[in-house]
Amino acid sequence: MPENRFVGEIARTYDQGSSAEVVGPTVDCLVLLAEGGPALEFAIGTGRVAVPLAGRGINVAGIDISADMLAELRAKPEAAAITVIEGDMATDRVDDEFSLVYLVFNTISNLTTQDEQVACFENAARHLRVGGRFVIENGVPDLRRLAPDNAAVPFTVSDDYIGLDEYTDLTHQQQFRSRHLRRGRDGKFREFWVPFRYVWPSELDLMARIAGMTLEHRWATWDRSPFTGESRSAVSVWRRSSFDEPAAKESAQ
Repeated sequence: MPENRFVGEIARTYDQGSSAEVVGPTVDCLVLLAEGGPALEFAIGTGRVAVPLAGRGINVAGIDISADMLAELRAKPEAAAITVIEGDMATDRVDDEFSLVYLVFNTISNLTTQDEQVACFENAARHLRVGGRFVIENGVPDLRRLAPDNAAVPFTVSDDYIGLDEYTDLTHQQQFRSRHLRRGRDGKFREFWVPFRYVWPSELDLMARIAGMTLEHRWATWDRSPFTGESRSAVSVWRRSSFDEPAAKESAQ
């Protein structure tokens, strides 16, 4: 089970980082990919994406490891129809079949081993109907911006907030920490950090193949702009043909 750091004040204030400019295009794209069918969100959290998606007529369910985050979700009247379970998105099941499973905001990296990330893809495939889609939004590792003898890359710097990625293993385990320092009302900065495993788009494609899925789309952002060598993030869409397809191909050779 991954470590749960989204508790207490982090859960209560999590939605403060959301905005219509970010969530709107995400929901618009997911509506198109669901094609009217039910959707399952891995790491549903406070429902910042699931609630507006359900408001667009999509039947939404979710899995999350954090009881505190789910409490924030359940407190929203518009979330009453959303089915959620507390559990591990890499192993736990929702008793239904979906046309779309999605995982947003770099959360695949919260699974800090390759085995856990592969298990997440396999769990997504188990939830999908044939032809269903698995969608991941994830940052492209920012290693090119690392200065010599420096292990950290800042992604946001302002008077009241500093965010940086600190790479701690560049060889075997692909580990980094996402560090967030926010100024409180007393003027002091407080730090919240999360352990991550960074993963390249090509490695995600291999995980998808292991789970019987193939790449359909890769965009730079939710507005479906082209993914290029300069893109800082990727929205990847894979389709499930058959969970047993890799084994079937091997036996036919």
